[in-house]
Parts: sequence; structure tokens; C-alpha cells
Amino acid sequence: MQPYAQSVDDVARSCAVSPDYGLASDEATRRLSKHGKNLLIETGGTTFWKILWEQFTSTMVLMLLAAAILSLVIGSIRDAISIMAIVFLFALLGFIQEFRAERAMRALTKMAAPNVRVRRDGEVIELQASQLVPGDIVLIEAGNVIPADCRLFEAFSLSVQESLLTGEADAVEKQIFPVFQEGAPIADQTNMIWMGTVVTTGRGAAMVVATGMRTEMGRIAGMLQSVQNQWTPLQKRLDRLGKFLAALAVAVAILVFGVGVWRGEPLREMLLTAVSLAVAAIPEGLPAVVTITLAMGAQRMLKQRALIRRLAAVETLGSVTVICTDKTGTLTENRMTVTRMVSVSQLMGKADEPTEVARLRAVSVLCNDVMLRIENGQNIVVGDPTEAALVLEGAENGIYRQELETFFPRIAEIPFDSATKRMVTIHEISKEGLLHPLLEKWNAQADDRLIIAKGASDAILAMCIEGEAVHEQINRKVDQLASQGERVLALAFRLMRNVEYADPEESTQQLSLLGLVAMMDPPRQEAGEAVHCCLKAGIRPIMITGDHPLTAQTIAAQVGILSPGGVLTGPELDQLGLRGMTERVQDVSVYSRVSPEHKLQIIQALQDRNEIVAMTGDGVNDAPALKRASIGVAMGITGTDVAKESADMVLLDDNFATIVSAVKEGRTIYDNLLKFIEFSVAGNLGKILAVLLLPFLGLPNPLAPLQLLWLNLLTDGLLGLGMGMERSEPDVMSRPPLAPNSQIFDRAMLRHTVLTGGLIGLTTILLARHYWGSHPSGTWQTVLFTSLAFAQIGQAMSLRSRRFSFLRMGFFTNPLLLLMVCTVVILQLLVVYLPVMQPYFHTMPLTLNNLVWVLVPGIVVFTVLEIEKLILREG
Repeated sequence: MQPYAQSVDDVARSCAVSPDYGLASDEATRRLSKHGKNLLIETGGTTFWKILWEQFTSTMVLMLLAAAILSLVIGSIRDAISIMAIVFLFALLGFIQEFRAERAMRALTKMAAPNVRVRRDGEVIELQASQLVPGDIVLIEAGNVIPADCRLFEAFSLSVQESLLTGEADAVEKQIFPVFQEGAPIADQTNMIWMGTVVTTGRGAAMVVATGMRTEMGRIAGMLQSVQNQWTPLQKRLDRLGKFLAALAVAVAILVFGVGVWRGEPLREMLLTAVSLAVAAIPEGLPAVVTITLAMGAQRMLKQRALIRRLAAVETLGSVTVICTDKTGTLTENRMTVTRMVSVSQLMGKADEPTEVARLRAVSVLCNDVMLRIENGQNIVVGDPTEAALVLEGAENGIYRQELETFFPRIAEIPFDSATKRMVTIHEISKEGLLHPLLEKWNAQADDRLIIAKGASDAILAMCIEGEAVHEQINRKVDQLASQGERVLALAFRLMRNVEYADPEESTQQLSLLGLVAMMDPPRQEAGEAVHCCLKAGIRPIMITGDHPLTAQTIAAQVGILSPGGVLTGPELDQLGLRGMTERVQDVSVYSRVSPEHKLQIIQALQDRNEIVAMTGDGVNDAPALKRASIGVAMGITGTDVAKESADMVLLDDNFATIVSAVKEGRTIYDNLLKFIEFSVAGNLGKILAVLLLPFLGLPNPLAPLQLLWLNLLTDGLLGLGMGMERSEPDVMSRPPLAPNSQIFDRAMLRHTVLTGGLIGLTTILLARHYWGSHPSGTWQTVLFTSLAFAQIGQAMSLRSRRFSFLRMGFFTNPLLLLMVCTVVILQLLVVYLPVMQPYFHTMPLTLNNLVWVLVPGIVVFTVLEIEKLILREG
């Protein structure tokens, strides 16, 4: 039998502990050895060696390593060393960026274990929560974080905020009696307190029944270990691209090698040519540029308060089609707020006097147990969220409990009880209080007692003297407010005449209604705009919460989340099953009363429909879904460690609007990566055409492997890095997300790549053929070598946008690209003109006339690509 269904004595017997004495120290030591420390097993994260290993196992890197080994075998040691040096350089850059992101996350989530008060050997001591064992007696009070799963045996006005497990915004009132409900959900186990939840009011004592991974938090953390990380769309597409390019490189190299040997060319020369073609076909800069571009994007996002845990997740943000968001603390502020106060005059359709609302605020503050303090100019309250909302409402209007109680000191009370659903306080009226505005027109006298009642409307109306017709009208107003997702309290008062002592029970009769107070956990101010931006960008927002269906629907409507299929609850999802959910998820955008298992099932159903799913959340109950989603987004301030460890991105400011900025950044980065991939593949196509076709035109092997590696380092490395920093295109947030099943090379990109590669190959081949035979030996190779570099400069400048002209994007808006262009020009001229570099790169100095001709391919490529954009835009 579960502890919640047992009596206190039965739980104590099963735990072998006396609640008054606690465990003996030696018994606690024995149990600690048996059960282990009260800690959660760390999940998520990537090890040092795994990060390093991943840098060397991509298809393109493996191909380059094979090319280096082949160069070494045939005696081209210089080429082998150069290839290996570039591979290790790119791998080191990728490793540094990945490892820095992982270390940053670990620093963020590293927290000291809290201390807890425990009864051992008949005395109350303080120890670290990690030392707790089953059977320990813990003492708790307002503000404490619950250190383990416990069964209560003492509870005095005790309420606990459990939103991180249940999604409910309201604190749960606790009691000590058994709960006779088979399979009761967590929210209904009112005699239990759970690890990680927070005490909002009162105090209590409890027996520890579960620690570490055996707690409810531990159970959810354990679920995470069974959820495997999913490859991002970019990783899948790059994997396919890498395999295709590797196969292409091998095929071309074998073809050329076979043709050369058939023609009687020297074997070593043909092997070098084959290696050159393989190197030319592989964009070896791609892994590094992708990593660096994602890392720099992650750094820009960090400035916007978004920490990226996995670099590949940056791109995923730009591809998401659905964002599943928790309600409490994500779309809402996770705090109850007074939305309106309705006086009895307003309820009866009469003219409202300004003093009546002021009275409502004053009595709601007096009939209240929450204390307010001011820190750095901010009002701070700790306690029940409903009472805290009333105190803050009063403070914002200059009404403070401490000040009021000097006029109306409390002398007796009836605490709130879930059975009576109301709280009553009795106040003495001081001499100064007789003149206070609160009592204006009430004709208070010396020795009167002020009675104030606050609670559910039906409980308060039962204490009031108004007639049935008035009560019906008030109930209609209550129903109207409740239908809008608001929580409604009623307030009433009574002046007891000429008494020195007021009996609490007697004072609960013959009250007069003062009015109603409506409150709710309001949406974040920026949430509605963020949802609108998502819809405009073709991203569908979905709310998944453990809250009440009516509240969920109200908040969803307020922030603009539309749900044609209505609201689905957890029990309804159980009836549907995974197959039924897969059919319904297309129409339903609001889910309520869901469990962690339901969240996983919803995400699975969406992914089965080929959706790329982002999940936002902060609680432990969000963690499995955060890990299962295509990208998990956790809250950095209110988020639990389990949620952060499970997520791909952490919002350091808990601002839902930051997600929109992250989506924009993700789309921009993905755009830039696509541009770079096209840039690299098209440029390499041009190089392949030159190496492949020039020998058929009678020219010897045009370029050595080292020359091709140098070109790829300049273009794929430096120019690619500059392209990765391009600003967002004007329409980046007006386009629909990229289709989940789309390829990197769609028809348009393939056509554009062939056009660009053909232009680069054709112009440089014609230039090299023109110089061959009519200029000093070796000049034609230097001209080809340099013109290929300059052709890709023209390509990079035009490819800043595939839709908008170079001038529309702005000449100086990407200073890094301009710097990289200047760097490429300088480095290429150095290998051409520096005598120490010429033997190494087989170059000869070019005349001024030669340099002018070398610029022609770049100018042609830039001009043709800009004209093409103009034609497509007008067409």
C-alpha cells in the first residue's frame, strides 16, 4: 500500500521510526550505505572524449584522412602533412566551441546541496539534504524546498507550491489523513510532499519515504535516460550530403585515374591527380565552418539571454514547425494577480463609490497572513499565491497590512480550511481607527469589533444577510468571471457592537457582503506578441499544461493560440491512445491535465506527422519531453536542474519572447549555412571541371593537391566564415519553416549550384587555355590558381542573399566578410609573389596585366548571379 493511503502510525511502522525521536545516528548511517545519497543521477551532457571523437568521424573528414594516407603512400609527404594539418585545425576549432558550450551549461546548473532540519537521536539537527535517508523526520516551514518525498504527520496551515511537478499555479493545502483513492494522482495526494517543491505557508513535520532516484523527481529523471537524443534536420541533411560528396569524389577520382592509366600516363602522376580531384570534390571546410557558424550564432544568442547547450540546436530553431509550450511560468508569470475588484454596488448595478473598492483592498489585506517586505525598491512577498496577490494589489495602491494593523490589530481568527473554504479574522478598533477611512459611513463605536471574512463565494454568501435574489445575481457574476478562467473570492464584514470579546464562531453570522475579487495567473506581457510572430513565421504554437481545461483555454485565447479541435485532457488522451493522438494533434493546440507521459506521447504523435517539434518548459515534469523534442528549451531562472540538463537551449531570462529572437537567429544561421554549402559545392564543382577537363584539352595536371587545399582553405574556410556572419534577410520571419523532409539541394539550389560552378569552371578554363603556350612556363597554372580564388570572391559577394541584390543587403553590413575578402586577396598574392612561398605552391609572379585578367572570372560570376536574381524577382 502506498504511503498516502496509510495512516501515520502505519507509515511510521513501515519506516521503523519514532516521529518524536527520529532515527538513531548509527541507523541513519546504515541506511545511507544501503540506499545511497539523496541525489539525482546526472543526465545529459557530453564527455570530453565524445566531443573530440565526433570531430573526426564525419564522412568528409574520413575521406580527407584517406587522401592524406594515400598521399603518404605515394611519397607526397608535403601534401599528406598539409591535409592532416588542415583536418586537425578544423577539428580543434569544432572541439573548442562544443566543449565551451558544455562547460558553460555545467557552470550554470552547478548548485550547492541545500540544508534541511532533521530530528535524529531525539534532537533537531541541520544537515545536507544529500544525507537524508528513508525514515528521517524532517521539519519544514514557509520558504523551504522539500528535500525528498515525504509523508506528512504534522501540518499547520501548510500549503506547498507543486507547479514544477503538476503544472498547477495554485499552492496545494496539505493535511495528514490518509487519501482513500486508488491510484490517486500527485495533485490529489494531499498528505504527501515531494522533492523540489516549495513550502508557501505554514509549517509541518514529515517522514522521508523515498530519496534520490526513487523520488518522483528521480522517476522523471530516470525516464530521461530512456529518451535518446534526436539528430537535427541539419545533421541529417549534412550526413546525406557528406556521403553523396564522398561517393562523388571516389567515383570521379577512379574515373580519371582509370582514363589516365589507359592513356599511358605515369601511375604516380595519376594517383596525385586522383587525390587532387578527391580533395577538390570534398568541402573540407564544411564541418569547421558549420561548427564555427553555429558557435558564433550561439554566442550572439547568449547576448540575447539564450544559452545553447548543443550547437546543432541553433539550426533546429530555424526549422521548427511546432512549438509546444508549458503554460505556468512560460506563457504566464507563475504568480496570481488581481484582475478586478467588484464592489457590492457594482454587483447590484448601482453607481460605485470610489471608497468601496478601497475598502475591498483594505479588508483583503487585513484578512491575510502574508507579510510584505521591500528589497531594492521591489515588493517581495512569500506565502500563499492567492493571499500574496491581494497583498501586492494593496501595496500597489498604498495599502499595507503592517500599517492597517496599527489601527485594527488582529485579536482572533479562524484559519482557512478546505472544508469551510473561508478565512475569518477579528480586529479590535483603536481610537485612531475610529477615524480611519475604512470605517467611513459604518458608524463604528468604541469597543466595536471588526469581523472580516474572505473565501469562496458560496461559503461567504452563506454567512451574509443579503436576500436570495441578491445572491442569485452575485452568483451569476461569479459564474461569468469563472468562465473567463478567473478565480473568484468574496469578501464580507460585520461590526459587532459594544463587546470586549468576540467569539469566532458567533462572529461568522450576519455579515454584509463587500464585493468580489477576481484573480488569475496572467499571461506574460510579451507572450502574445511572441505567439503572433510564431504564427506569422508559419510556426504552430501548442499549449501543454497540467492546469484546469478552462484556465488553459482562457490563457491560450488571450495569447492568441487557436485550437479548432478544442481542449484535450489527460484522461481523454489515455482513451485515444497514440494512434488516435496522431490523428487529433493536427487540430488540437491546447492540452490540459496532462502527465509527463502524456507530453512525451504528444511530441511523439507530432513527430510521427513529420513535424519538427520544439518544447519549452521549466519543471521536472517537462524534462522528458524537453529531451524527446527536436529541440528542448528550458527556463534558466525558474527551471529545475533536471529540465536544464535535458534541454538543448536554456533561456537565461525566462522570457518567452527570447524564443522568437532565437528562431530568427536560427533561420538566419540556417540560411547562411545553405549559402555556404552552395558556395562550397559550386566552387568545388568549378575546380573539378578545371582539373578534369584541362587535361583533355592537352594541358598537363593543372593543380597540385596542395594548391587545391590552399584554395579550399581560403574559400571554404575564410570566405565561408564571413558568409556565416551574414545578417538576416528582410523576409526571414515571413517565410514558412523549411519542410522537414526537404533536401539541402532542392531543384532551385541544384540549378543555381550547377550554373555557378559551370561559370567558375568555364571562365577559369578559358583563361588558363588562353595563357597556356603563349606565356612563360608555369604562368598559366598560377593564373588558373589565382583566378579560381578571385572567382569565388565574386561568388561570395553575390551569394550574400539568394533573393535580394548585393546593394539591398548593404555593402558594409557584413564587415567580417569584407575583412575575409581582403585577407584572401592578401594571402593569395603572398603565395604568388613571395619567393619563399613560390617553390612550395609552384607559383610564378604575375604582371599587372595578368592580374587584371585574373579578376575577370570573379567579375563575370558576380554580374551573372546578380542579373539572375533580378530576372527571378521580376518574373
